Amino acid sequence: MGDAVRVGMLGLGVVGCGVARALDEKADAIARRAGRPVHLARVLVRDPQRPREYTPRAPLTADPAEILEDAGIDVVVEVLGGEQPACEYILAAIRRGKHVVTANKEVMAKHGPAILAAAAEQGVDVGFEASVGGGIPLIGPFRLDLLANELTSVAGILNGTTNYMLTAMATGTQTYAEALAEAQRLGYAEPDPGNDVEGIDAAYKLTILGSLAFHTRVSPSDVYYEGITRLAPSDFRYARELGYAIKLLALGRLVDGAVELRVHPAFVPRSSMLAAVDGVYNAVQVEGDLVGRVLFYGRGAGPGPTSSAVVADIMDLAQRVGISGPARLVPLAPTEHRPIRPMRDVRTRYYVRIVAVDRPGVIAAIAGIFGELDVSLASVLQKEDVVLEEGSRYAEIVFLTHEAREAAVQDAIGRIAALPVVHHIGSLIRVEG
Repeated sequence: MGDAVRVGMLGLGVVGCGVARALDEKADAIARRAGRPVHLARVLVRDPQRPREYTPRAPLTADPAEILEDAGIDVVVEVLGGEQPACEYILAAIRRGKHVVTANKEVMAKHGPAILAAAAEQGVDVGFEASVGGGIPLIGPFRLDLLANELTSVAGILNGTTNYMLTAMATGTQTYAEALAEAQRLGYAEPDPGNDVEGIDAAYKLTILGSLAFHTRVSPSDVYYEGITRLAPSDFRYARELGYAIKLLALGRLVDGAVELRVHPAFVPRSSMLAAVDGVYNAVQVEGDLVGRVLFYGRGAGPGPTSSAVVADIMDLAQRVGISGPARLVPLAPTEHRPIRPMRDVRTRYYVRIVAVDRPGVIAAIAGIFGELDVSLASVLQKEDVVLEEGSRYAEIVFLTHEAREAAVQDAIGRIAALPVVHHIGSLIRVEG
């Protein structure tokens, strides 16, 4: 068995406690499987005296230099969260020749290329499996197992909080507010759930996967995103009747040589694999020229799955620490220079729910605008009237389109919303699959 690998950890929150507990309690098994002992040497915290869920055997410190400048520490694990000072600490560790493991999707989405370039220059590696999909093995397969493929599509459910909420809302028993409150009570949603429900968290993860899948540099600003806050109970009812489920979908595609990246609620066919992914589970479906279609599925969030991915990265590095030559798994620098396809050029199908005056000619007027902008309608549904707060009776009309260009649909929606007979646009949801 080789020499011990010493680990310094930055942060001791929920995930950090899970990592520390695993390194302490599973030390013998980890040593056998890694081929050498893995010792947690020191942990950075804000207040070493504060009571916490788990207190590791390693000493606690409030001084990051005690970890970053300790020549005896081989691997630095960052589980602080947030962009700064996490990014600063990661780069400082790399400059001092230390390997890094991080669960930080925001840092890797915004600064991943710079971090990986710095690691390559120093001959060290960066493990970031936990930054996407929690305990689902994704980064490893993208870095190695799928490397022989030309990937054309990555489609996934990348946020366990919103998937839990959408699953609850789909049953018709919970509103958005009730589903959010339940997710917060169970610890799936943060007190401030903005990053989850607005699609930002999934956009960070898609940034990372898009860079790996298409071998090109992607930044968060390249990803179009929408959240789930505007979905109404009637949208779930219509989805069921039409044979769809509603999911917050992260989509990356190669279209005519350009990379298309978007996160938004979508109708997906009930018969599809992704439609069956419920609760806090995540899934990523990948299509490659050699492997065909592959689905990665599992619990995507929570301290257990995330800790699993962090510890696995530590063990992987432990097997390679001290080996002569670079410790890198494969080159990670972008090898392609692909343009980003603007959202306005995306082509897909659409579900549009409109609340309008219930009288003859209204549907024809709305359909006429769609037709003028070359948006072909597949079907029109008017199943019931709605009474709004002012006591007036309106019709709820649902349009399903054939494949159309995003810019044309948005233009049509703007013109339709201005019609005197239209009270408001209820929902615009893209239909995928």
